[in-house]
Amino acid sequence: QSTVCEKIMELLGQNEVEQRQRKVLILSQDSFYKVLTAEQQAKALKGQYNFDHPDAFDNDLMHSTLKNIVEGKTVEVPTYDFVTHSRLVETTVVHPADVVLFEGILVFYNQDIRDMFHLRLFVDTDSDVRLSRRVLRDMKRGRDLEQILTQYTTFVKPAFEEFCLPTKKYADVIIPRGVDNMVAINLIVQHIQDILNGDICKWQRGAVNGHGRTYKRPFPEQAESGSVLAAGKRSHLESSSRPH
Repeated sequence: QSTVCEKIMELLGQNEVEQRQRKVLILSQDSFYKVLTAEQQAKALKGQYNFDHPDAFDNDLMHSTLKNIVEGKTVEVPTYDFVTHSRLVETTVVHPADVVLFEGILVFYNQDIRDMFHLRLFVDTDSDVRLSRRVLRDMKRGRDLEQILTQYTTFVKPAFEEFCLPTKKYADVIIPRGVDNMVAINLIVQHIQDILNGDICKWQRGAVNGHGRTYKRPFPEQAESGSVLAAGKRSHLESSSRPH
C-alpha cells in the first residue's frame, strides 16, 4: 500500500514540493501503534506480539487525528520506532492538505474511521509477493529470517485472513498487482488531479449520509490491504498500512 501511495505522490510531482506546501500528503496507520507495556515489548522483541491485530492500534488517537486533519488543522502525528517497537517522544508535524492518502492494513476495520473516507482503495497483491517484501523489509530492521517467518505464520497470515481480507468488501476500487498496475494508478492520479483542479466539487459519502455511493469500480484482476482516498476543503485521501 505504501508503495502505491508513494508512486501516486511521485506522479503528482508532490515529492518535489516542500512539505508545508504540499497539496497531497501520505499518512500511515503504522504511526498509531499503541504504546506497549514492558511485558508486551519483551514479547515484541522476540517476535511474539501480534502487531497485525486490530487491538494493536490506538484507534481513538487515530480517529481524533484524522478528524483534525479533515477540519484543516495542523496536527502532531506519533513517530514509531519499528526496531525497538516503541513510540518516540518526537512527533511529526502534519500541515493541512487538499488530499490525504491514509494507508494501512486495517484502515477499513474500525467503522468510525472507515466512514471518514471519501474513496476507499484496496491494494490486492499476491501472497508470495507480500511475504517476500516483508522478509526484505524486516531483515533491514535487524530481524533474523527464522523470527520473521515464525511471526508471519503465527500472526501475520492468520490476521490478514481474519481481519484484513474481509474488509475488501468496503472498497470502492480494487487495485490488483499493486504498484505494477499502472493503468489503475494513472486513473487514481487523474482523479486526484480533478479534485485539485476543482473539477470534482462534491463528494458523496454513502456510509455517512445514508445514500449509496456513486461508484464501486474494481480494476480487472490478490490482496495486500486497504487504501483510502478522502477529499474536500482542506481534507484528505488515503488508506493502507504495512504490516508491522
